[in-house]
Amino acid sequence: MRDTKESRLLLVLLIAIAFALITVDIRGGRNSPVDGARQAAAAAFGPIENGLSSAVDPVGEAVSAVRDSGTRHDRLAALEKENAALKAKLGSDDRNRSRLTQLDKMLKIAGEGQYGIKGAQVIAIGSAQGFSWTITIDAGAADGIQRDMTVLNGDGLVGRVTTVGPHTATVLLANDPDFTVGTRMENSDELGFASGQGDRPLRVELLNSKAEVKKGDRLVTFGSQADKPFVPGVPVGVVSRIDPSGGGLTRTLYVTPYVGFSKLDVVGVVVQGPKRDPRDEVLPSKPKPTPTPTVTVTVSPSSGTSGTNEQQQ
Repeated sequence: MRDTKESRLLLVLLIAIAFALITVDIRGGRNSPVDGARQAAAAAFGPIENGLSSAVDPVGEAVSAVRDSGTRHDRLAALEKENAALKAKLGSDDRNRSRLTQLDKMLKIAGEGQYGIKGAQVIAIGSAQGFSWTITIDAGAADGIQRDMTVLNGDGLVGRVTTVGPHTATVLLANDPDFTVGTRMENSDELGFASGQGDRPLRVELLNSKAEVKKGDRLVTFGSQADKPFVPGVPVGVVSRIDPSGGGLTRTLYVTPYVGFSKLDVVGVVVQGPKRDPRDEVLPSKPKPTPTPTVTVTVSPSSGTSGTNEQQQ
């Protein structure tokens, strides 16, 4: 277009119209008469502008990141809070997993011994009724628990029920000095009586003073008439020391119990005894002995010795 009088007049007119539209748009705000046209233009050209901006304006992204930093900080704080909650839940899950493991072991013993058991949780530990080693469980008469029932866990013999309330019961632990249970030795079937000694190994008096016993031999409960207070076959412990036979009527053994009495959590009360004596079937598998490495040394004849032999020949 050539610079003529008409062209200049047209340019002035277009500028005046543009300023007029701007003034009307600003004064109209959200109700501006050109708002519809602007939105239509944005819908048509917005995606193209957005794509071009993303391709050629990395600085814009950095600015956007800085602008959103407050929001991202809040989001990070929320994530940290969620993480802390998940860790707390994980700790709870670990405890639950530990209880499930204990329960699985206990159910395995119950299955192998054919014991009908009622699961319970230890809710208190301490003296009760003059006993020094007792626990309180969250099962009682309402759950079918009765006095003089055997109590076990996934490791072996825990004790026997002494007092029963509607929803709780007291268990005398096998390591209490007032506790006594009949025992039978694995394989040899030698009978005896085990008594608690607190935090020391159980003391077992074998009826046969000349019984052949060695360290590592294992014992189970002998059982009582009508399975009260003890059912047969429950693992008791492992022989850790043997007193020399002094010509007495009995022989004294010291047995390390399978059960850790200071860390009881999930236990089972035997509400129904086995139809037959499980004998040694409930005992855990014996650990396999670690093979002793052998070293073979091969001595090769020295060159000096070979030379001497050749000269002698």
